[in-house]
Amino acid sequence: MPTLIPRLERLAIDTIRTLSIDGVQKANSGHPGAPMGAAPMAYALWARFLRHSPANPEWPDRDRFVLSAGHASMLLYALLHLTGYDLTLDDLKSFRQWGSRTPGHPEYGLTPGVEATTGPLGQGFTNAVGMAIAERRLAAEFNRPGHEVVDHHTYVIASDGDLQEGIASEAASLAGHLRLGRLVVLYDDNHIQLDGPTDMAWSEDVLARFDAYGWHTRRVTDGNDVGAIADAIEAARADERPSLIAVRTHIGFGSPNRQDTQKAHGAALGEDEVRLTKLAYGWDPDAQFLVPDEALAVFRAAVPAGEALVAAWEDRMSGYAAAFPAEAAEFRRRVAGDLRDGWDAGLKTYTLGEDFATRQASQAAIAALVGPVPELFGGAADLSESNLTDVRGAGDFRAGPDGAAGRNLRFGVREHAMGGIANGIALHGGFIPYAATFLTFSDYMRGSVRLAALSGLHVIYVWTHDSVGLGEDGPTHQPVEHYAALRAIPNLWFVRPGDANEATAAWALAVERRDGPVALALTRQKLPTLAGTAERAREGLRRGGYVLRPASSEARGGMPAIILIATGSELQLAMGAAEALDSEGMPARVVSLPCWERFDAQDAAYRESVLSRAVTARVTIEAGVSLGWERYAGDHGAIIGIDHFGASAPAGAIFTAFGFTVARVVDVARQVASGSLRGRLPTLDWGHG
Repeated sequence: MPTLIPRLERLAIDTIRTLSIDGVQKANSGHPGAPMGAAPMAYALWARFLRHSPANPEWPDRDRFVLSAGHASMLLYALLHLTGYDLTLDDLKSFRQWGSRTPGHPEYGLTPGVEATTGPLGQGFTNAVGMAIAERRLAAEFNRPGHEVVDHHTYVIASDGDLQEGIASEAASLAGHLRLGRLVVLYDDNHIQLDGPTDMAWSEDVLARFDAYGWHTRRVTDGNDVGAIADAIEAARADERPSLIAVRTHIGFGSPNRQDTQKAHGAALGEDEVRLTKLAYGWDPDAQFLVPDEALAVFRAAVPAGEALVAAWEDRMSGYAAAFPAEAAEFRRRVAGDLRDGWDAGLKTYTLGEDFATRQASQAAIAALVGPVPELFGGAADLSESNLTDVRGAGDFRAGPDGAAGRNLRFGVREHAMGGIANGIALHGGFIPYAATFLTFSDYMRGSVRLAALSGLHVIYVWTHDSVGLGEDGPTHQPVEHYAALRAIPNLWFVRPGDANEATAAWALAVERRDGPVALALTRQKLPTLAGTAERAREGLRRGGYVLRPASSEARGGMPAIILIATGSELQLAMGAAEALDSEGMPARVVSLPCWERFDAQDAAYRESVLSRAVTARVTIEAGVSLGWERYAGDHGAIIGIDHFGASAPAGAIFTAFGFTVARVVDVARQVASGSLRGRLPTLDWGHG
């Protein structure tokens, strides 16, 4: 028997459906089927449970809602418009059009009320796990008996595709282990995906899998039964475990010829089918973007209700501030994203004669920052002893009230989920998350890194073992193409420091940034502290590149004969070669270029002061693929790189075999200066590996 829905609720639900249908049809592009099937569960959640304030979309204690099934974006846009967010009916009419605030998939920072950029399946689910972690830890830090200023839930609507993705499985496993009871996922169980029925590729018992993860699970057999959905959400909110509610829906619900078929998934219904569907709803078939006044009144009740929630919370904050003024001020600072004055005063400066791996300098920087920057929060993918990222003595974040304030997140061997969870922590606010693994395994994180860059999220990646210099573990663990691949991501600052002072400055740069992620590529092997970095690295890193060693001729007002440009562990080779070349009468400037993105963003005068166009003889040195270095080597320079995989051997033997020695840099520089050599140079042992 069909579920009987009260008339006003049915009107409100069908308003969501028809707005979604009309938006997709007008654009002649999009995904109408999921919003049509999922509208009742979305209505149940937004009308009965979601604590939010459309007039105050950044209210810190709001519930978070993540549409992990981002292809169903018209569902979210309809809800945002109807409940009173700053999203007009005209915005819905411009769905997927140039310059609109309603893009094909939700984008954080573009549309008010959108909590996460979703679309790549599994990402929103995983972001929500990060949000739930952030809520629990922030509550543990700031709540006091009788003063709960952090008290909210994270809700998700996820699709079959979300739950098929490996990143969601990784995140779900960790969420169950951590018993994140304020995370509630509504699973749009419609049995259809893009290619057809899900049983073509999927036959598992999803709820049994989540039971095994340690989740609370429920099934709602009728996706139109708002009361049953509400009961399931109520039970989920009462459970101390994360919850998955499988709601049996029908994709394209109400469409006479598209319901329960993949044809409703990723294309407009067509004008004739839109009319037939509206008739099935009892809707005016000729009306487009119709919002009945009665339905709008139901949804717009969220505006005064939200303002009352915010006012009550502000009253609680006033009482909190009276009882705990220091904590209240700190909370306000944290959610605003400001740094304390003098936050970097404890960062160490290294002197000549001190040899440290840059991962060791990173460890010291973390130790210096955790006190004045308490919002630093993160961990490693089962590599903390190698990445050196633990906050010593600060405990682990774990299940139970005693573990909620721990500062070390144990992600396990779940690199992709680690990246998505870090994004969720950043999206929630109140923290600067960091995530650590070996640089070669950044490949496993790439989807999440890309979304962090796209969304402008303040996430720090600590990627150690950054080159063939890690040695004996061999080419499976030696990144060579990764520098170029990561530099290709817009808005990601990839930083490869050349000694301990540069590594410390890189951490300062990473903490200061607010509008995107920063990646630190750090060595396993020890590096010498280089002359000039103590004085120049902090400002040099901030600008992406700088003159580390002027040529001897520059003190007399002359120009260098050649410029040597390097990053990371190869910077010491450039310094050694410059000394040798100067002694031969060939004045050589050394440029450290640890962050291309920052350097390219500097004004032309600064870039000219570092890489003078008058000096065409240039040599770049980096133990990675040569791709991209031509922009700095120029037409007359040479590129020393590694355009093949590495080898298993001690680091010194690998560098020597591949030609990363002072002697080779000197030889190449001589030939470049004479005009007899230019372009990409093969490594000496081209066939090895």
